Amino acid sequence: MKKIALVYTLFLAILFSFEATAQKDPKAKVVLDAMSQKFQAMNGFTANFDFTFQDASGPGDRQSGDIAVKGEQYRLKLPDQEIYNDGKTVWTYIQSDNYKEVTINDADQMEGELTPSNIYRIYESGYSYKLLSEKQFQGKTAQIVELLAEKNNAPFEQVKLMIDKSTSNLLGWEMFDGQGGVFSYTFKNLKVDANLPSSYFVFDAKQYPGIEVIDLR
Repeated sequence: MKKIALVYTLFLAILFSFEATAQKDPKAKVVLDAMSQKFQAMNGFTANFDFTFQDASGPGDRQSGDIAVKGEQYRLKLPDQEIYNDGKTVWTYIQSDNYKEVTINDADQMEGELTPSNIYRIYESGYSYKLLSEKQFQGKTAQIVELLAEKNNAPFEQVKLMIDKSTSNLLGWEMFDGQGGVFSYTFKNLKVDANLPSSYFVFDAKQYPGIEVIDLR
């Protein structure tokens, strides 16, 4: 009986291993690798973007912003806040009519979260992937790649990437939180090789007199 149980266990292990491998769609990997390599070859990029959140109650308001990315560095500007990340430190700047505040964190505290820089490499670990289809997106032919989280505690259980078939540029993505919430991002006016200096991704509190600094490092 022990031998039978051992053989059965080994059979299940091989079966599950095969299933896990089968979830890595080779066609999707070609598309994802091309997108990742295109990003790594860039000397940074800038873009405008639209952001929406939708849940069971219906679609939320559309917000627009600006993004600049260079390697691990990024700068994200939203209507109510601005985020700077120089690869080591993250500054989240919030300003209202009578109040200015910046919260400072180590960049490694963002580990596990989706950011404008790691979205290009998210598929490399923790997700299975498959090529779904092609569709017209922003007037371009986009290849839709679906990523599915391999662990239950992933911040998002599903991510869909829209990748330009002709240029391998990432045009936008959707993230599903597993509770009915969908976060959608769409790039516009993408400009590659922006050649931004490293100082562009650093927040200088000295330029904002009276600002409250909350340092959580």
